[in-house]
Amino acid sequence: MRIAISKLFVLLLFSFLLFTNSIWETTGHQIVPESLYPLGVFLVGIGTLGRVWCSLYIAGRKRSELVTEGPYSICRNPLYFFSLVGALGIGFTTETLSVPLIVLMTFSLYYPLVIKREEIQMARLHGAMFETYRGKVPRFIPKFSLFHEAESYVVHVELFRRHVVSAVWFVWLTGILAFVESLHDMGWLPVYFKIY
Repeated sequence: MRIAISKLFVLLLFSFLLFTNSIWETTGHQIVPESLYPLGVFLVGIGTLGRVWCSLYIAGRKRSELVTEGPYSICRNPLYFFSLVGALGIGFTTETLSVPLIVLMTFSLYYPLVIKREEIQMARLHGAMFETYRGKVPRFIPKFSLFHEAESYVVHVELFRRHVVSAVWFVWLTGILAFVESLHDMGWLPVYFKIY
């Protein structure tokens, strides 16, 4: 359900952005879009690399064992944390403040429910080990002082490859949105809405 709902949200937001442009470009405040776009690209980079890093640790292990190494040593839901960072980055590349705000609000309303449901499953699967983990590692905001990792780690290559492709979508969406903006600038795609 989570993946289907996320894809539906992205599709609806993208459909809206096809006919939307940043109001900052027409108000003479060029500093705003010129600041938001690089910030967005930076966050997309962090989100993409973070998701790849998380995938390295959970590919093939997500349900079978409790992963507490690497990114999972600094927070219990680093995949969702880096997904939010990447999604906010995509929002900022629209050179608006409205789109990242919509992303943040949607994430804040939906993902706490997803995380709570998953934690109930993890407690059922891993019992006392999960309770100990939950007691010392924060749920969402990373605590870098807790970081630790093993010297070596076995990776399920096929699943990891699929996760990498999934993470790279942040970069592809950034490029697609830049292409849509070019179509707006050339007048090939109409703009019906201007947003902040």
